[in-house]
Amino acid sequence: MQKVDFKKTLKALYAAPAGEFVTVDVPPLQFVKVDGAGDPNTVAAYAEALSWLYSASYAMKFASKAMGRDYVVPPLEGLWWAADPTMFTVRRKDQWQWTMMILVPDFVSGEMFEAAKHKSAAKLGEAPQSLRLEHCVEGPSLQTLHIGSYDAEGPLLAELHDVVMPQQGLTFNGPHHEIYLSDPRRVEASKLKTILRQPVRAV
Repeated sequence: MQKVDFKKTLKALYAAPAGEFVTVDVPPLQFVKVDGAGDPNTVAAYAEALSWLYSASYAMKFASKAMGRDYVVPPLEGLWWAADPTMFTVRRKDQWQWTMMILVPDFVSGEMFEAAKHKSAAKLGEAPQSLRLEHCVEGPSLQTLHIGSYDAEGPLLAELHDVVMPQQGLTFNGPHHEIYLSDPRRVEASKLKTILRQPVRAV
């Protein structure tokens, strides 16, 4: 049985040069998502969101495999925003809002998601109200690879917001997007690899 690996089939979306912003055109993609707000290091809802995302994702993967279509569960991703975008460059995490999510193949149906949700509830209890299967539409975006701790992203984001986007006549067209290529439980902070993406449009 062939196993789909989106880091290979969608390579341009999961790879970028370090320290250089490149343009990508992101197609509509299906994700399992959970919303929340506040500092991800301190709010309990963040850890709960991740537990549900991984549990549902693997339940859908195994159900799909049983039907003859296997895939690698992709990395965790997050959409982040705030009323004032500078809250990211100054790392005011208490002001952040977020949607954490994991990519799901389009051949996984809503019925399979509901079954995975029911299965996960047996061990996790009541699901977050915002847990859902939904497409994300971004289109033209700028992205780069950040190597280092999450808290060291500020200068790179400031460069994007204050230099790169104005020079190219671009403005924001959606939330800041991060793709976590490393597991922070296994990789030291200075070596973490994260794709930083910003959907954009002409001013």
